Amino acid sequence: MKAAVYYENGGPEVLRYEDVADPVCPDGGLVVRIEAISIEGGDTVNRWRGPLATRPHIVGYQAAGEVVEVGRGVSGFRLGQKVTTTGTHGSHAALRAVNAKTAWPIPEGLDLKVASTIPIPFGTADNCLFEYGKVKSGDTVLIQAGASGVGVAAIQLAKQAGATVIATASSDERLEAIRSLGVDHGINYAREDVAITVKKLTDGKGVALALDGNGGRSLESSIASLGWKGRVAFIGFSARESSKVDVSSLIGGNRSIMGLALGMEMATPRVRQTIEKLIERIAQGELRVLIDREYPLSEAAAAHAYLESRRAVGRVLLIP
Repeated sequence: MKAAVYYENGGPEVLRYEDVADPVCPDGGLVVRIEAISIEGGDTVNRWRGPLATRPHIVGYQAAGEVVEVGRGVSGFRLGQKVTTTGTHGSHAALRAVNAKTAWPIPEGLDLKVASTIPIPFGTADNCLFEYGKVKSGDTVLIQAGASGVGVAAIQLAKQAGATVIATASSDERLEAIRSLGVDHGINYAREDVAITVKKLTDGKGVALALDGNGGRSLESSIASLGWKGRVAFIGFSARESSKVDVSSLIGGNRSIMGLALGMEMATPRVRQTIEKLIERIAQGELRVLIDREYPLSEAAAAHAYLESRRAVGRVLLIP
């Protein structure tokens, strides 16, 4: 099969489009012919510095397609069924093998490309906001990187739960593109101090929850934006900045920071059911997915470079 692979960590230029062996269907798993690959922020982070589980390595968490093989012990899936899938790696390919516990049937009428973008960003946003963040109606939340996949999901979920939503982005254009999702206040972090602006917008009270997947200076501003008993849901280092974060301000306000990785719970009944409900809500039009651009799989390097340029709004797809 064809795949986008690399032999060493680095920038987008390390990606190569090559022939590799087809995956073997594991017991309890599926082999899926991929029709759409959603590039996740974690895919780019892993390409930069993650361990190479295979050599050559096929990066990628999330993709959707058609079931072409069903492993022993699997029920609820059939040949020819359309599914959206997650896994630790292997999405950037024409075929992938996945655990059946991290695959979800695509409802009739839901576009497969849209479905390819759902489980990780929407599941992560829901997990951060509600399971761990305990956001409730009337709270104010800060969504860092609001134009990212997780940001797009979190804005909608928080707003529909009755929260006031403050979102950041790298440009006025990106802020405008996400405003209709439920953004009450937008902050251009390229020219505004996020924490100072948040305090002004909240009359000095700060936010109940900050969702941050950037790390570095963004994480510092998230902590500084918290109100009394405020919480940071921290999900990654997409900014790739190394910095020492001062956490001393957490003490005086009974504040906290939580490191959350949905992948650690992806196959659990709770998360499976949550993602199943989110897929259905999107199929019914209650939530929106934003797809910025599509690239052929052979141009994976260009797609990764575009995503890292911080110009995309929503998801960037690869099509085998």
